[in-house]
Amino acid sequence: MKSPRSRVEKFGTVLGVAPGNVAVYSSDYDSAEKSDYPDRRAYRSYVDGIFMGYKWQCVELARRWFYVNRQLVFDDVPMAYDIFRLRTIRRVSDDRPLPLYSFKNGSRRRPEAGSLLIWDAEGEFGITGHVAVVTEVHDNYIRFVEQNVENTLWPEERTFSRQLQASIAADGGYCIEPCFEGASILGWVIQSADDTFAEPVAEPDTALFSPLIASLEDTGQGGSPWVDTTRPAGKAYVSTYGHVMVSDSVNTCKYVCLSETACAQLKRATNELHHLFMRATDHVLQDDRLLRKFNIPVTIWPDIKASWNQRNSSMITGRFDFSISEMGLKAYEYNADSASCYFEAGQLQSDWAGHFRCRIGRDPGSDILQNLARAWKAQKINGILHIMQDVDVEETYHALFMKSAMEDGGLAVKVLNGVAGIRCSNGQIIDPDGIPIKHVWKTWAWETVFEQIRKETTGPLERNAPGLADILLHPEIQVFEPLWTAIPSNKAILPVMWELFPDHPYLLDSQFELTKNLRSSGYVKKPIVGRSGENIAIIDTDELILRKTDGRFGTHKRIYQRFCPLSQVEQMNIQVCTFSVQGSYSGVCVRVDPSLVIKGESDVMPLRIVSDEEYHKISGS
Repeated sequence: MKSPRSRVEKFGTVLGVAPGNVAVYSSDYDSAEKSDYPDRRAYRSYVDGIFMGYKWQCVELARRWFYVNRQLVFDDVPMAYDIFRLRTIRRVSDDRPLPLYSFKNGSRRRPEAGSLLIWDAEGEFGITGHVAVVTEVHDNYIRFVEQNVENTLWPEERTFSRQLQASIAADGGYCIEPCFEGASILGWVIQSADDTFAEPVAEPDTALFSPLIASLEDTGQGGSPWVDTTRPAGKAYVSTYGHVMVSDSVNTCKYVCLSETACAQLKRATNELHHLFMRATDHVLQDDRLLRKFNIPVTIWPDIKASWNQRNSSMITGRFDFSISEMGLKAYEYNADSASCYFEAGQLQSDWAGHFRCRIGRDPGSDILQNLARAWKAQKINGILHIMQDVDVEETYHALFMKSAMEDGGLAVKVLNGVAGIRCSNGQIIDPDGIPIKHVWKTWAWETVFEQIRKETTGPLERNAPGLADILLHPEIQVFEPLWTAIPSNKAILPVMWELFPDHPYLLDSQFELTKNLRSSGYVKKPIVGRSGENIAIIDTDELILRKTDGRFGTHKRIYQRFCPLSQVEQMNIQVCTFSVQGSYSGVCVRVDPSLVIKGESDVMPLRIVSDEEYHKISGS
């Protein structure tokens, strides 16, 4: 049931008042006044000093309704659909946890006024899911209040946002129709001591976590071309590497398998960790004491803070590096700045599977290109988007793969190799063909810019031939990934994460100083801005060095992280990499190496996601 009024109201307008005297606001972000909401913090909603969420999202209303009416606050969640997994809610007066139970759509336990209605991440509510507060329950319909769906005023005397049709099944189950095409209602969450008909939240079976290596019959497929060279990225890749994916010909027909259970856990971890890394980034940028530990030139601090406040939603994509095994799932770091392997994940492993006729399981990177295109389209860039890359083979095919996503998103794109020919003119940065540079996607890490600033004393635009820092820090140039992504990409964020979220199941104990606990568990010493596995040292519990790598980052500050070994199969150490696009899981690939450290030259082996049943067959379990 939609409102008869169709005019979209300005951001922050009260659309109506829910039972319990809780206002419901318009969340039309396009109409938000920059003077009223100058930065990210202005969007944070508080009641009595307690954080409710971000104005005016669906989760914010749900938490605010519970606090105002029942003095209860549920935990922060990365996505609205994660509320369905919560099992406690906190009473503010004494900080006591009270039970929450979830009931799937069709349950014989009906929702009730004050319960939370939860949509899955599908259709209209893809990626995030949705939550609403139930106000009335009837045999043939249900009413509720919500934010961030319809930003129109309610008719006078109405006390709800929408209503949906409901029905009673033969077994007495209560069934709600989701209304929007493709949408799916998970069910409802009730604060109650009665768990009759409640859904159990089973922990995933970690016996299904470990990667497996499987082989196809070798009928000489590898002797013929198989990379799709009709795409520019494929052509660039083949010009250097040929039609191969792994360096050792013995592994030509081999691939890695992950179970659907493992993949679901990786998806959940990716979404949750992105959310936590963003919270940690905000925390660092509010505390200069912490920011100093990131070894970023002080002159850049105001720019980073402004980038976070003004462009916190402009991050396109990043990559998490994980260890996954029967011991669980642990994140090593978040490459939120200049991550690689998109071509391998989004095209190459699909090309491999097609040529070698791998029919087992599914391609785990099939959505990457489409999701990237959607992310670029959402940026609404007018004019040319310049890709700026170093003169490097890997960066070339990586840039061309991203270019195809940009063009699929409707953008005009131009590639620049290096900075030769770029000049300054009347305060603008001009490309070699005389076109002003206004928007940039770069393959360089922000640390490269910081290093230039440390070495130079000249300010921006004091030279006719600008350096990389002059270009990427120019106030009229919008850069992707934004400057603030230097914070979550810097490994100094890892001790901050552990301090903010101690003993989190996806995190490893990480510290700025070596502790007794780390010595007793074995640890890894990492430079805070290292790349490609350079300058890593792995030390065991007897202080013996298990592996040490050289590189360019030996003089940088270090952090210490608990040693969590990669899964090892057939003498191959397997690291799992997941990709986030606009903060949400988009795909996965694996990197393998006989060494304990994954390096820049480590192979990306084909990956397939198989059913749990197929996984058991392959493993022989």
